[in-house]
Formats: sequence, structure tokens, C-alpha cells
Amino acid sequence: MTKTNVNKSISEINERIKRGDAVVVTAEEMTDIVEEKGEVKAAKEIDVVTTGTFGAMCSSGAWLNFGHSDPPIKLNRAWLNDVEAYTSGAAVDAYIGATELSETERMEYGGAHVIEDIIEGKEIELRGTAYGTDCYPRKEIETTLTKNDLNQAVLCNPRNAYQTYNAATNSRNETIHTYMGTLLPEFGNVTFSGAGELNPLTNDPNYETIGPGTRIFLGGAKGHIFWEGTQHNPKEGFGTIMTVGDLKEMSSEYIRGVTVRNYGVSLFVGVGIPIPVINEGVARSTGVSDEDITTNIVDYGIPRRDKPKIREVTYKELKSGQVNIKGDDKPVSPLSSLKKAKEISKVLKDWIKNEKFLLSEPIESLSRDRDFKPMKQTSAPPIAKDLMTANVVTVRPEDSIESAAKVFAEKGFDHLPVVNEENKLVGIVTSWDVAVALGKGREKISEILTSKVITALEDEPADSIAQKLQKHNISGVPVVNSKKQVRGIVTSEDLSQLIGGR
Repeated sequence: MTKTNVNKSISEINERIKRGDAVVVTAEEMTDIVEEKGEVKAAKEIDVVTTGTFGAMCSSGAWLNFGHSDPPIKLNRAWLNDVEAYTSGAAVDAYIGATELSETERMEYGGAHVIEDIIEGKEIELRGTAYGTDCYPRKEIETTLTKNDLNQAVLCNPRNAYQTYNAATNSRNETIHTYMGTLLPEFGNVTFSGAGELNPLTNDPNYETIGPGTRIFLGGAKGHIFWEGTQHNPKEGFGTIMTVGDLKEMSSEYIRGVTVRNYGVSLFVGVGIPIPVINEGVARSTGVSDEDITTNIVDYGIPRRDKPKIREVTYKELKSGQVNIKGDDKPVSPLSSLKKAKEISKVLKDWIKNEKFLLSEPIESLSRDRDFKPMKQTSAPPIAKDLMTANVVTVRPEDSIESAAKVFAEKGFDHLPVVNEENKLVGIVTSWDVAVALGKGREKISEILTSKVITALEDEPADSIAQKLQKHNISGVPVVNSKKQVRGIVTSEDLSQLIGGR
């Protein structure tokens, strides 16, 4: 065990809080204090450092208990404001997941919005069905309720407050919509999540003071950590926590349902963790600055689990509003609210200084050696090179439209990739393009080609290709390698044959 010059216990710090003489600062303030005074002096002077984050946390939801109806019902399925909830527990318990979509409004409303509406005291429509038993004879119910009608409304989130998270960009030649927001073509922008030096787990990366039982700020009320979060990956610096708290006491200032464009619904959750400064090691960790915190910019344009890392970047760079990618400055935008994160750290600081919030000793520390595993798959997903027609016929921009018409007539194709002398894709023409061009008296392929071409990579999964065809209402995509050279073509017919063969 490392010998320390300063040793304080959480109980000692709590006594100072009760006496009103505890010294409490925010993580932003602590950065300057440690830089000015050093970690040992900071540890002697500061008792608690407050942190905060406010961002989209999809792995969230709430347990609700409706009480028993008369006659009783054992819910088999249930909907809250037309959003389905999980009911495979006891008779009238339900879990409303944040990302579940409304059956009528789809992405405009979902579980996250139901949770916010409950907090605000709005009436919620409950509709339920059951199969009926001797002790639970009722088979249907429709009613309205508010949070005051619920026995319990408990925010219970499987994964919150990532320690750090990758930033996102997009190498494709099309805009894509992801849980990291809208990403523009050809590395057009970067988005990031997290609050940097304010981020809770970043301020205690060794989990010396954080674990199950830790009392926290959750959604504007007191909550607790009750286990490590799902996908907890401490070895890579991606620690997470499971959180729980009384939904009835929370505020919609710190719990918000949101729609992420063309992706789905998520819940913005406010989390703040007080870090007791028990030694100079904790003081050092809480003195971390945005300049010290790094993450990777990852290419979300590649639809695979393991995405290419474009470059490492600091949170200071990300918060500056622009980063350099491949020699060009790109705009950066946060998905988390840095303003709210600062506000949460200040609110928590005031709670502690005003003796409204005591620290709690964790029952045990979060795991530091958990191995994070990918999903086990019993078969590899089909990819473009497994489906494509190789040795595809191509044309050049300078070729005649008549020659393209001849190829279509002889080969029965519907698409012709247009390439330059290096076999790099520069466009595409369809049989319809050629037919129209002949009627208008056009002569060269260069006059009619579509230069913005939706493509697939050789190792791109069939599911991703199908999504592109549907999204853009097209019937085929050229397959290219990393140099944009044409390697083949995949059509909707190829995908239909794949599905038919399953």
C-alpha cells in the first residue's frame, strides 16, 4: 500500500460537514488549487470535490408500481402513453425503458419522455392486457395516473456516467445519424460526450471513494450507486455505474427526454458525485484538467463494432470548438451540456456546505480489472465481398452514352460504375439515366453521371448495405476498397437472394 502524507476518513469529513466547517470545492476549482498549492497542501485544505455531468444516457429507465386493480390483473403487456413497458415481473410492476418508442409517434416520443412527464406530475395513460387467472381474472385495463398515484417510481439506470467516451466523426460521403448526433460527410464535424474535468469517474479513476453505496446527486435528488454499470470497462478507462433514486423527488431540470434525429429517443440524466479528499492521491486525481484528459476520435462512418481511430485528442481541444483532422480544422460540438454539468457540481457543493448532504462510505470499490467482452456470435455476418459481383463492368467519363447503352443491353445490368484511369470511382450511371440521355441527344458519360455515389466497403456488413439502399431508395451500391477503387457491386437482388437463402 502506498504511504500517504494525508489521511482522512469519510466519517471525519462528515463530522466537518455537520459542524459546517468542511471545505468544499467544485472539480473546476480544484484544478486551479492543485496547480497552485500542490497535491499535499490541497489534500490538507480541501475536504470534498464535487463533480457533474448532464448528457444522453440511453441505458436508463424507471420501475413503477401501479397498485392492484379491482378485480386484480396480472399485467402481461402494458403501455404508458402508448410506449410499451416491460411487465414480466410481478402483477403490477413495470419497467419503462428510456429508449422504447411510442407505437404511434415513433421517434418523436418514447420512454424517456414518459419518465419526464411522470416527474412533472402530468397524467399518464396506462393501458394493459393480461391472460387471466383464477386469482387475477381481469384481462384488460385502461386508466390514467400521476406520480402521486404510484406506490413506487424508482429511476433505475443500468449504465450511467461513462468515465470517458470516444468522440465521433464520419468518413463517408453522406451524412449519417447516430447516437453521437448528426455526423457530416468526409470528416465534416466532430461530436463528443462527457464533461471532461468535471466528469465524476474521471476525478477518481482508481475508484478509491466510489462504489456500491456511494450517495450521489441524481436527477436533482439524492440517489445512490448500486453496482458497476453494464459495459464497465475500467482497463480502457471506460468505467460506468448503475444508479438508483426516487423519481418522485427528481426535477425535470435534470432529467429530460430527448429525440436524437433519425436515431431514436434518449434520456438526459444529471449525475454528480462528491469525491472525499481522503489523501493526496485523490487530491491529485481531482486536480485533473481538460488538458490532461484524452480520448479518441473514432470513425462512425464504418458500420462495424471495432471502428478506426482517427487520432487522439484532449478535452481542452474538444471544448475549444475545433480540432484538426488530416490537416484541416473541423468544427466540434458537445452532446452533453457543459453548462448543466457546472450547475450540478455547484448545486451539490451547496447541498454539502449547507449540511443537506452527507457522504457515504461505499460497501466496496468498483472493479478495476473487469474484462469487457464483445457479444459471442456463432456465425460471422455476411459482408460485401461475400455478396458482390466481382469483375464488374465499368465505364470512363469520356466514353459514349451509346457504348453504355450497349453494355446495358448485352449484360442486363442496371448500374455502371464510372472510374478514372486508376480505377477509382468518380460516379455512376443507371440504365434509366442512359435511356433518358439518348432521348435528349447527350453524347458523353461525363454529361450524365451522378458524382455523389453511395458506396460500400469490402468488409461492410450486409445489414449496413441494406440500410443504405432503403435510406437512399437505390437498388445497388459499388463496392470499393480503401483507395476508392471499384472491387464489385452489390444489388438489392443480391440481398434478396441472401435473405431467401437463410
